[in-house]
Amino acid sequence: MITRKFSLCISCIAFANITLMAGADAAVLAARSLTVGIAASNAPRYSGSDKRQFNFAPVIDARDGAFFFNSQDGLGYDLQSDSGLYLEHTLGYSLGRSDKNSSWRDGSKKLRGMGNIDAVMNTAVAVGWTIVPWLSVEGKATLPLTDSQGVQYQTSVSLIPFQDESDTLVFQSAALFGDSRYMNTFYGVSDRQHIRSGYRRYSTTGGLYGVQNSLTWGHRFTPQWGTMLEAGYTWLSHRTDKSPIVFRRNEATVTAAVTYTFD
Repeated sequence: MITRKFSLCISCIAFANITLMAGADAAVLAARSLTVGIAASNAPRYSGSDKRQFNFAPVIDARDGAFFFNSQDGLGYDLQSDSGLYLEHTLGYSLGRSDKNSSWRDGSKKLRGMGNIDAVMNTAVAVGWTIVPWLSVEGKATLPLTDSQGVQYQTSVSLIPFQDESDTLVFQSAALFGDSRYMNTFYGVSDRQHIRSGYRRYSTTGGLYGVQNSLTWGHRFTPQWGTMLEAGYTWLSHRTDKSPIVFRRNEATVTAAVTYTFD
């Protein structure tokens, strides 16, 4: 599973790919597909950082019937009904966070003394409803399997305000929630961390910790080649912005990707 910075990007790529190919044979698309590419992003070094960096990550989205693998969620399957309701279950991997600058995962030297947050295998369950072809809603829970880092929840809405044969515009808004363990793992400062880092002690409760919004433009040059450009904005709530390791509660990201879909 890739870093947090690319999560909305990859989900919008998948959404755009599906809608852009809506006119193709549905049975063929449902049976087997493969999209690969490369994405580049300029984003904060970690959630709450006031320093930025460029990141690069692969884009992989493979499907065979109900089973799929992609670089955001990992390995999973989904079940869909004619009414638009769907269930998705995945097994993925989170890279955690470093207490020094990192080129491949979240991290900053400003976190020196805070210790690393270990990479962890996780499982996620999502339930959603495609109300109409241009509007869908979803609720999702992500639970760690190999380390006790708390549970993260997300509710989101995806809207397609414009679409033609080659272009798709997707707006996505997600409310982010976490239990107390998750919140204090990523935003808290324990007694031990206080002594080692010099940051004041901080703990918080579970609940809403942020809102992520993104606007994604997908363009398909040919049936195989496509590109994506996304602008994202994240706002951190009062449960996190008082943390001494949160230096900025309003964060912006810019992401671009080039993809190739095999016939």
